Parts: sequence; C-alpha cells; structure tokens
Amino acid sequence: MLSKDSHIYVTGHSGLVGSAVVRLLEKKGYQNILTQTSQELDLRESEKVKDWFTSNKIDYVFDAAAKVGGIMANYTYPASFIYDNLMIQTNLIHYAYKSDVKKFVFLGSSCIYPRMTPQPMKEEHLFSGKLEETNKAYAVAKIAGITMGQAYTKQYGFNVISLMPTNLYGPNDNFDLETSHVLPALIRKFHEAKIFKKPSVTLWGSGAPKREFLFVDDLAEAALFLLEKYDNPEIINVGTGKDISILDLANLMKQIIDYSGEIIFDSSKPDGTPRKLLDITKITKLGWKHKYSLKKGISITYNWFKDNFSKLKTRKYN
Repeated sequence: MLSKDSHIYVTGHSGLVGSAVVRLLEKKGYQNILTQTSQELDLRESEKVKDWFTSNKIDYVFDAAAKVGGIMANYTYPASFIYDNLMIQTNLIHYAYKSDVKKFVFLGSSCIYPRMTPQPMKEEHLFSGKLEETNKAYAVAKIAGITMGQAYTKQYGFNVISLMPTNLYGPNDNFDLETSHVLPALIRKFHEAKIFKKPSVTLWGSGAPKREFLFVDDLAEAALFLLEKYDNPEIINVGTGKDISILDLANLMKQIIDYSGEIIFDSSKPDGTPRKLLDITKITKLGWKHKYSLKKGISITYNWFKDNFSKLKTRKYN
C-alpha cells in the first residue's frame, strides 16, 4: 500500500507532467521521490535502465517521460517520435516488472483515438478507426505502451494502469514555436506580439477545430488518485469534459495577455483532428474532478512563462 515512505520513481521529472507529479508528492509529504535527468539516465538504453532498477528500491512508478510535441514536430520528425517513445516505455515497463515494482502508472494521450471518433471519445473507441495522420507515429507508440501494460498484467499479474489525459498545459511546458503544442505556442505568440507591438498574430489552420485542455496540476492529482483507487488494465480518460474552439481559445489568450492586435488564421496550414473531447464518465464515477478553470490555468501558466522566459531553451528533434 502507498505510504509516505514508499519509494516513488517519477520519470520525466523536469518536464510538464513529471514536474507537476513531483510538486504534488512533495506537497503531500512523500519522503522518497526518485528522479534522474536524461543526462544521468538515458531511458532509451536498455542496460542502463536495467541497472537503475536493480540498484534502487522502487515501489511505484509514474511514467511521465516521453518525446512530445505539436502538429509540426509530429509531422516533421515521426521517426524520432516512434523510436524514442517505444524504447523509453518498453524499458521502463519491462524492468519495473522484473524489479517487483508494486504499481506502474503509464501516461498515454488522447491522440490514441481515431481521427473521426464519435465525440466525446469513450475508452472503448480505441482501435475503432484510422488515426490522425499528423501524429500517427506518436499515437502508435502510445498504443503500444498501453498494449504492453495490458499484456504484462495478463501474463505476469503486473499492476499497470494507463491514463489517457487530454491536451495538457502549465508550468514547465514547451514554448518553442516549432515543437510546442497549441496552447503554449499561443502564449508565446501573443506575448511576443504584445512586447514587440506587432499589429497581428497569425495562427495555423481555420480556428474551427475544438480542443479540450487540462491544467497539469489537475492531471497530477488524477494520477495520484488513480494510483490509490484504480486497479484495472483498461485505459481511463482524464479531462475536464469541456472543449473550446481554437478561435475562442485565441480570443481568450488575447484577453488574458492583454494584446490589442488582430488574429489571422492561415487556412493553408493543417487543422489536425476536427475535435478532441474525452468522455470522462469513468473517472468521474470514481470521485475525481478537475479544479482549475481554463482561464485560471492559462493565467498561472502565463505568469510562469513571463518569469522564466529568459531561461527557456528551444527543443529540437532529430
């Protein structure tokens, strides 16, 4: 049973999700949180991951390590996305099992669902149609992770749960315009347009697609909640149950950042999936609900961005 002195390994602890999980665990008084940077431990290298688990007592794993990015990054670097994510999750799940870890929390993504899935997307819609072409490599990798977790549960009795969060944002997000997701990209674009007094901001697509957004601290709460309450290899969605068009999101961002210029949509660029809204009936019935409104979450994220902008690094893929 999870206790304050359990040894908890959080992968990807410096990233968006991992840092939120570490913040929450520290806030709740957990004493033995284990982390490693990618320089200290390359999770793509099997023997190094094996040695890490052999050398450390680990009771629980939150797997928040992944190569992630927006439409442009996924479309431009599909080989990097599928290779890195397959290697990372394969090594972690296998050696966590071999080391008698009590429970493994795998973080998936709502992009696992087919492009034209009925809305809102239910867990049973997985495998029901073709994936969105722009992020297929990443989605296939995540589906492989889900399937591997289920296989290890079935064959070995290893307790792996797989969370499918909607689009995430918050402190420690990636704000690189070439590789980021839509919300942090909008924060940076509107901020720079305001600072440099640009008359307009140009955004990809038509503005019509709808997206659901979850503040990352809410996901961390959900991950810990499900670690304690959920023991089923079937996937479970984590979201808010509400979505917003990219146009309305841009207008909200414009208001929060106090930018007075024009918003222009470049319809020659791809929209991606028309709509992505998760059905959260399953997690709601267990007793979990998000706390942060979109406006509040964006405001917190924007303040963090302003405080850390000079220190942010670009994220390149190869």
